[in-house]
Order: sequence, then structure tokens, then C-alpha cells
Amino acid sequence: MPTTNMPLAPMTPAAAINAFSYLRAVQADDVEASREFASGEPRMPELLVDVVERIVVPVTALPGPEAGEPCADTFALEALGRVFVTSLRTWAQAGPDTAEGIARSVIDFAAQFLTEDHEDVADTLRQLEAVGVGQALDAHPAPAGSHPVRLTVV
Repeated sequence: MPTTNMPLAPMTPAAAINAFSYLRAVQADDVEASREFASGEPRMPELLVDVVERIVVPVTALPGPEAGEPCADTFALEALGRVFVTSLRTWAQAGPDTAEGIARSVIDFAAQFLTEDHEDVADTLRQLEAVGVGQALDAHPAPAGSHPVRLTVV
């Protein structure tokens, strides 16, 4: 099956914030907050897949330890990230009720493959959120003359 390398349309800052707020609520087992975020954004499954495709896949494609030369494990991790995104995309097509399962899969992936021994998965999600929201803000700068908004990811 052929694949295309079309660039993704940039996420808006609000979409990135909503997706990560939902991920953090699910990770914290905050049922009330996660329901509120999911009900406020019927496209949550697609937003979560966007997050994975924009952030998790590039992280898994990082070069190996030898100054830019990828190692065999890096290629395997990159392939795993791409398979993960394809699976999530298929799952997301089933509708808004898949958001929690997708979120839990993203959290498990982050815990297993992206979290260092001394970190908690919540720390990893905060780092990914900072990258994702930063990318969205870069792609959607505030209009000239508006007051800058300072986001703090906690």
C-alpha cells in the first residue's frame, strides 16, 4: 500500500492544549475532567492521533548515540512508532467513543518507550505537551498588536 508524505496541517494551539489536557486527565484517572474534555471536543480521537504523528513519531525517529548515526534499535523504534500511528488512525475512525482507549494507548506508549528510568510518565507528557503547544504557537502566531499569551505547562 503506497504512503504519502504530505505535510500535516498545523494543529491550532487550542487543539494541542485540549488533546494534552485530555491525556493528562486520563493519565491521572480523573474521570470527571476527562469526560469534560472529551465531550467538549468530539474530534478528540483524531486530535490524539495528530499528537502522536507530530510528536511521538519524530521522537522515535531520533538518531542513535553516535552523533547522528542511527542504530538498529532506532530503526525498529521508528517503525514501531509508525505502526502505532496507523493503528490509532484506524481505531479513531470508529468515532468519539474511542478517545479513552486511544489516550490510554498513547500513555502506555509514552511510558514504555519515551519515559526515562528516573521520570514519571506525567513528566514525559508535560514535555511532549510543551513541544506540541510550542509547535502550534509557532504555526499560528498571535495577530500583530495582540497581547502575548504565556503558557506554563505544569
